[in-house]
Amino acid sequence: MSQWRDSMVDRPETDGAAYLTGWTVSGVAVLGAIVAVWVLGI
Repeated sequence: MSQWRDSMVDRPETDGAAYLTGWTVSGVAVLGAIVAVWVLGI
């Protein structure tokens, strides 16, 4: 009962292309949101 695995909890592989792509997409999305709020707020 003490040994369980969950894909949402387990650490992902740090050397995969999907890992790098995910971080790149999320980084661009955050920067885009910041720029959009800045431009629309002025």
